[in-house]
Amino acid sequence: MKIREIMTRDVQTVRPDDSIRRAAQLMDQLNVGILPVCDGRDLIGVVTDRDITVRAISAGKQPDRCKVSEVMTANPRYCYEDDPVGSVTELMAGQQVRRVPVVDRNDRLTGIVSLGDLATDAKNDRAVQDALERISSPSQPDRT
Repeated sequence: MKIREIMTRDVQTVRPDDSIRRAAQLMDQLNVGILPVCDGRDLIGVVTDRDITVRAISAGKQPDRCKVSEVMTANPRYCYEDDPVGSVTELMAGQQVRRVPVVDRNDRLTGIVSLGDLATDAKNDRAVQDALERISSPSQPDRT
């Protein structure tokens, strides 16, 4: 099975110069925890609700003044729409990420694939289930 068969298409994006308030409002409206950051259709980063919380709000940055580019993860890991589901599952497990942007062979954003997409469409695939368990392993708080 290829990623294009399970990915979410027509994802909303933000620009690097958008405020984190706009990004957070869009996440709330869409009920998502990640937005691709694009320059046109070119993927240049991703911003998550955690990025906004940890890199901006907890650091005292003002939501209307802080730009997405200040808190986003630049040059994120991505996959191609024609990649096999198994290889993307391994990528997610290895990086312990729950969502991966999907691009075409011209590196243009075409969608996003999430842990939920994999879990829903791979219920009976033991290799996928093993990888999902590795992605979802609980972390321990840093008490230093």
